[in-house]
Amino acid sequence: MPQTVLYVDDDLALARLAQKYLGRAGYDVVHAADSVSALAALENGSFAAIVLDHYLRVETGLQILGMLKERQIVLPVIYVTGSSEATIAIEALKNGASDYVIKTVGGEFWPLMESALRQAIANAELRMAKEKADQEIRLGKERAEVLLAEVNHRVANSLALVAALIRLQASNSKSDDVKDALTETQARITAIAGMHRSLYTSDDVRHVEMDKYLGTLVKEVQNSVNMDQQGPVIQLQADQVSLTSDRAVSVGMIVTELLTNAIKYAYPDGGEGEVRVAFMLQGSEQVLLVVEDDGIGWVEGDTPKGTGLGSRIVKSMAATLGSTIDYKPRPSGTRAELVLTLQP
Repeated sequence: MPQTVLYVDDDLALARLAQKYLGRAGYDVVHAADSVSALAALENGSFAAIVLDHYLRVETGLQILGMLKERQIVLPVIYVTGSSEATIAIEALKNGASDYVIKTVGGEFWPLMESALRQAIANAELRMAKEKADQEIRLGKERAEVLLAEVNHRVANSLALVAALIRLQASNSKSDDVKDALTETQARITAIAGMHRSLYTSDDVRHVEMDKYLGTLVKEVQNSVNMDQQGPVIQLQADQVSLTSDRAVSVGMIVTELLTNAIKYAYPDGGEGEVRVAFMLQGSEQVLLVVEDDGIGWVEGDTPKGTGLGSRIVKSMAATLGSTIDYKPRPSGTRAELVLTLQP
């Protein structure tokens, strides 16, 4: 199908030559003598390119280029100038022209014009194809993010339901050992559910904002372990750090286990006290995780209270983060530290 070119020039004889020569090259040429007729033609027709002469009776091609820009008409423009007007050609290119052709009286003008048109139209088609592909990629990414957010939403809701059922079972259990085991299981499930909840409530479905995640996690662990009884006060200090979901859940599991142990064992017989959780930046490449209390104290190597499963979980999660848990000596209480290297 022939492509249509708008030829803007007030020289009627040259316009007829354009229709003749460019017609042989497979183009349909529509002539316009000024900006009014050119804009009217563009409004009512479909064009592949524009050939625009610089000197017109009452205006210049540069002025028409400005009008095209104001109306957001994006078409390849071949600008036609005289042989001694290189500065005008450069100005036209700066103002949106795709190429320029020097007007000559010889026979080389029309072959140069046809070549410039063919290249400009091909470049415009490639640009449009790239823009379309980029748009499809953006739309695909948006759809994937919406789907992933929905998956995280459903997973979080399902895990919350499981945690609620376990909490109900724990509250009805007659055995303290069973109740403790179920309570710890509920806290672990809550840590994973909280990560998924953070993902679907965030603009970034790949990263978790740790200050918000840990803030919710600490409250949920305290409520689940204390089972509405009086216990130590939990203090949280968390910097604004984002981690990928897999690393966030590892940190969440570590905090859950250490915090659960501190709440249950640091202050026996329901004694009052404080447990502090910190997640603080150390320079630009590391984060320091700290869980500490002022209770009866525990150091690495002591026999774990309970089944010891929590200690194994902490070591395993620390290993997935490429780190280890260190227990620092204190006059009283326990201080556990983990240094996490941030990924670029």
